[in-house]
Amino acid sequence: MKFGTQTRALLLATLSLTLAACNNRNANNGAKSTLVVQESSDIPTLDPGTSYDTGSSQIVENLYETLVTYKGNSLRELEPLLATNWEVGNGGREYRFTLREGVKFHSGNPFKCADAEYTFRRNLVTNTSESGNWFLSESLLGTSSNANDDKSITWDKIVNAVKCDGETLVFTLPKADPAFLSKLAYPGQSIVDSEHAKKIGEWDGTEATWKAAVGKSLMDSPLSRDPSGTGAYRFVSKDANTFRAEAFDGYWGKKPAIKNVILQKVPELAARQQAFLRGDADLIEAGTRVNIEEQLKGKPGVAILDNLPDISAFGIAMNENIQAKDRLGSGKLDGQGIPANFFSDPDVRRGFVASFDVPTYIKQVQSGMGEPRNFLLPETFPGYNKDLAAPQFDLDAAKAAFQRAWGGQVWQNGFTVNATYRAGSVGAQTAMEILKKNIESLNPKFRVNIQPKQWSEILDNADKGRESLVTTGWAPDYADPDNFVYTFYSSQGFYHPRVGFTDSQIDTWINEARNTTDAQQRNQLYTQIAERAKDQAYYILMPSNPGILAYRDNIQGISESTFNPMVAFRAGTLWKNLSKS
Repeated sequence: MKFGTQTRALLLATLSLTLAACNNRNANNGAKSTLVVQESSDIPTLDPGTSYDTGSSQIVENLYETLVTYKGNSLRELEPLLATNWEVGNGGREYRFTLREGVKFHSGNPFKCADAEYTFRRNLVTNTSESGNWFLSESLLGTSSNANDDKSITWDKIVNAVKCDGETLVFTLPKADPAFLSKLAYPGQSIVDSEHAKKIGEWDGTEATWKAAVGKSLMDSPLSRDPSGTGAYRFVSKDANTFRAEAFDGYWGKKPAIKNVILQKVPELAARQQAFLRGDADLIEAGTRVNIEEQLKGKPGVAILDNLPDISAFGIAMNENIQAKDRLGSGKLDGQGIPANFFSDPDVRRGFVASFDVPTYIKQVQSGMGEPRNFLLPETFPGYNKDLAAPQFDLDAAKAAFQRAWGGQVWQNGFTVNATYRAGSVGAQTAMEILKKNIESLNPKFRVNIQPKQWSEILDNADKGRESLVTTGWAPDYADPDNFVYTFYSSQGFYHPRVGFTDSQIDTWINEARNTTDAQQRNQLYTQIAERAKDQAYYILMPSNPGILAYRDNIQGISESTFNPMVAFRAGTLWKNLSKS
């Protein structure tokens, strides 16, 4: 059949419009099925056995799954995931997990008890300083160290701590640990595909080779390069700037609405914000509350979820045993420096605490959001007693404390203290400037010199006890008060080198709280610790800081009822629970 010129032109125009509509529809469908997230930094590892940072964990928790997870937005209730139920016996020293059937790894291998057994034994064996396996080892082996550092750890001890009884996974603890279940919800305790792991060159899981695997770095392990989990998404590719994942067709649970996920490394905040406002990114690392309120809030296509639970704790550490002469000035109470034990006098610490203006900090840094805290424990956690008053900003009380300190020498002679904060942190800098201004206003002989340093330098110096006065903080590994209280206040805690104090009464109470599952007793013990820590003024306490999240308004699944900061770093919920319109 032949067509005339006009007819042919009309047909071509109609065909062009049809193709354009199809292309737009396909592009639209592609956008709806793809989640784009932009972050400032890279992804250090994809191996659950060593993921101990937010960048890695936000990927691991979507590729892999744990035995248990947090229920909804609760920080206290746990629910089954790869386990279907569990029983606790022998006075809290035995846990028996019934495992979910019909689950497959991304490799196609079936999930069995042997995979869980291998996972936890591997974590106990390797237990590198780069991982969070120290708290698993503490629960199951009675020590946070690995076998290189603690010779009491044997193969038999590891085998007896975790083993399969048929298809039931059994943990045996040396003593009851009320935080044990919460520890199992940490992404670093996700279950790996043991057959796949062994096939690609990971530890073979045997007694003959376990010692060679002790402390072995897993950051760039074969499993990090070729992961296989049971999660709703499977690994596709990763390079220096882009990570890709796709929905796993064989997933045992509800199939995800979003089929593809792309994470992009975009170091510049302005570039991330521009991509977000254009709709080229759905979620971004958006900066501080001020950045979000000034640059994103109220803009077309932007949704805001505000007043989110704060699960971190920040303060300023006062070192009672400074291990660096170059931080001491003259090393004497002569106005030109301080002795190494300057902060060991409680009245010095009380003077510093009373000089910190929390209300002003909240106004200047947090746009008026947040409340003063009485303890280095988030109020969102069990164990925090809201009825205990927070330390007060009171320059008269500060003056009186300084006049008593060191038998009057501090007030008479003065001091020069060197304070440190993380370079680039507006909040930390402002905190130190507020403290400096108020302390120096009390006595012309008082000097506080503040100095920014790179984070890596601060960590190195602080861990060696070399900093005098330094901003510090903690985000939880698991939702239990012990993760904060032991870390900040125990003489064996992570921050002990930064503060240099040993309080035998607090140590006793901490150990009692760690060894009972009675919630009421634990809460009472934490109140006692908070009261004593407040009286002794061990830290300058920063206020709570409610979170704020910006996301594209065509994303569904992000809400106050679903947001859980312990489950997902960026969105508060896993990718599988999101959809796009």
